[in-house]
Amino acid sequence: MPEIKARTTEQLAQDYSAMGDSVSLITATIAAEADEDSQGTVERNVQHLELMVAKDDWGDKDMTAVSAAISSGNEYIS
Repeated sequence: MPEIKARTTEQLAQDYSAMGDSVSLITATIAAEADEDSQGTVERNVQHLELMVAKDDWGDKDMTAVSAAISSGNEYIS
């Protein structure tokens, strides 16, 4: 089994920023008029957030907005 390398501080910051981008995109997409593309956009970004939030090396990063976006995104696509 390949060795899993710990993320660097820079990678953590980049990943956390990318999660913020997904949160913003989910929020904006839900607020806009719905179409087939918006469903896919929300679904892809929710999946991304779910994968990222499952990582255990976030330390004290606030995941409140991420959790809310996952919840509202899942409700939107259901």
